[in-house]
Amino acid sequence: MSVPDPTSRFSLAGKSIVITGASGAMGREAALGLGAAGASITLAGGNVAALQDLAGRDELVGHVAIAPHRPDTPEDAAAIVSAATDAFGRLDGMLVASGMNKVSPIVDQSVEDWEAVMDANVKGSWLMAQAAGRVLLAQGEGGSVVLVSSTRGKLGHPAGYSAYCPSKAAVDLLGKTLATEWGGAGIRVNVIAPTVFRSELTAWMYADDDKGRSVREAMFARIPLRRFAEPEDFVGALQYLLSDASTFMTGQVLYLDGGYTAC
Repeated sequence: MSVPDPTSRFSLAGKSIVITGASGAMGREAALGLGAAGASITLAGGNVAALQDLAGRDELVGHVAIAPHRPDTPEDAAAIVSAATDAFGRLDGMLVASGMNKVSPIVDQSVEDWEAVMDANVKGSWLMAQAAGRVLLAQGEGGSVVLVSSTRGKLGHPAGYSAYCPSKAAVDLLGKTLATEWGGAGIRVNVIAPTVFRSELTAWMYADDDKGRSVREAMFARIPLRRFAEPEDFVGALQYLLSDASTFMTGQVLYLDGGYTAC
C-alpha cells in the first residue's frame, strides 16, 4: 500500500492568491516564492512600475495579474479582488502585506499621522478582508487569509510607537475574530508577526556603521537566533498557511521572530 506524499499538501498549483503591498520587501518575496510553488498571483500596490517589474520575473510569467491599487477605500479593495477573479476565475487566498509606520513620541505626534498608521494597518486589513470574504463566502469552497502583524502587536516599544503597536494589536484580534466568524464556511484566517526584517525602512539597521552595529547588538541580545530576518524567511510559513497543509489551523498569530517573543 503506497503512502501519499505529504509534501503534496503544500502545493499551491491552481490556487489564486492576492498579495497587497506586493512591491514591498515581504510582498515581493512572497509573490516570487508562492508563484514558484504554483500559485496564480495578483499583485496589488501603488507602485505600478515595481509591480510590472515583478510580474516579469520567471517565477510569475504566465500566471500573474496586476491590480494597481492600495486598499485605501472599499472600492480599491473590491477592485483588487476583482482583478484576481477576472484573471483566474476565482479566489483561494490572500496575503495582506501592506502597511506603514510613523514614529514619534505621543506628545509630538499629530492626529493625522496616527490616523495614517491606523488606516494603513487596520483599515486596510479590514477592507481587504471584507472584499475577499464576500468572494470566498459566495464561492462556498473555503479559503485562507493571512494578515501581517508584528511582535509589536504583543510588546510595547519605547521609541514613539504609540500608533504602530496598537494598530498591530488590532490586526491580531481582527484575525482571531474573522477566524471565528468564517470558520463554519471553511475559511481560515491567520496572522504572521515578524520582528525586524530587511527592507528599505530597516536597511540602516543592517549597515556596518556605529549606529547599525549598536542597534543590532541590543536587539540580538533578545533574539535567540542572533540575527534579523530576511524577507525570504517568511515564505515557508506563508506557503504552509495558504496551502492545504494548514487546513486545521485558524485564528493563530504565528511569531516569525527568531525567538524574540520567547525571551
